[in-house]
Amino acid sequence: MPRLVVLMDPIRDIRIAKDTTFALLLEAQRRGYQLDHLTQGGLAIRDGAPWAQLAPLEVRDDPADWFSLGESVWSDLRTVDVVLARKDPPVDAQFTYDTHVLQLAHDAGVLVVNHPQGLRDANEKLFAQHFPQCCAPTLVARSVAEIRRFAAEHGRIVLKPLDGMGGRSIFLSQHGDPNLNVILETLTVGGQAFAMAQKFIPEISAGDKRILMIDGVPVPYALARIPQGDDFRGNLAAGGKGIGVALSERDRWIAAQVGPELRRRGMLFVGLDVIGDWLTEVNVTSPTCLRELDAQYGLNIASQLFDVIESRLA
Repeated sequence: MPRLVVLMDPIRDIRIAKDTTFALLLEAQRRGYQLDHLTQGGLAIRDGAPWAQLAPLEVRDDPADWFSLGESVWSDLRTVDVVLARKDPPVDAQFTYDTHVLQLAHDAGVLVVNHPQGLRDANEKLFAQHFPQCCAPTLVARSVAEIRRFAAEHGRIVLKPLDGMGGRSIFLSQHGDPNLNVILETLTVGGQAFAMAQKFIPEISAGDKRILMIDGVPVPYALARIPQGDDFRGNLAAGGKGIGVALSERDRWIAAQVGPELRRRGMLFVGLDVIGDWLTEVNVTSPTCLRELDAQYGLNIASQLFDVIESRLA
């Protein structure tokens, strides 16, 4: 029986109706994997070897009783077959240290999804800039003056930190906005931290599309996360409504631009964020929206991913 470890936030805190990690665990269990639960506090390195505090896990698709955990035991992480690295952002120093522990497991032959080096290198905000042909005008800088210049050039802009998730700390502003200075001072910590500015894409009204990529190939449907009320953000965590849409030709072109590089880096499960015709983010840490797409289109996206995982194990 293959053994699969999931590194995640505590499973007791998830909402299973929307939790992609939970869907992956259901599929793994259906395929006969032995499951173990792991949180950040349970990682360690002993004399150069990766160790982890693993708790045997069973999952059930029951919102009233969705998991059972056994007693956690310290184990050599090199003895497992697969690690699903699904810890939510922020991608801070502690997250980066996690990837170094996982790298030791990877180097010993454990399949880590996604690749630890890729998790370190592919910042979710910055990695899209490897594909400028796919992106709207974007600036990343610490300089408040430089970002103000960008605003003067492009008018309405979206501002965000490089380590956020779920729509947190994202601002819509524009040249002449009396709040622009304080927004920039806050995001850049007075010019000490990088912030990202992107030209505002009005097509956000039709949704911020999440395109799921499995080993560099897109699922044929995206989840358009549509802003609600007065909020310009489409993120589901910020109150956006998720509606499935078929991929457009432009969506497929963007996926074709990004997919080969994801495959080269061992990034088996990734979410692209696309607004209108433009790639805005590449989500590699814990991409979501799988359960919503499964429900709307009768899919089993987790099964597609596990077909790839098992081809790697073979």
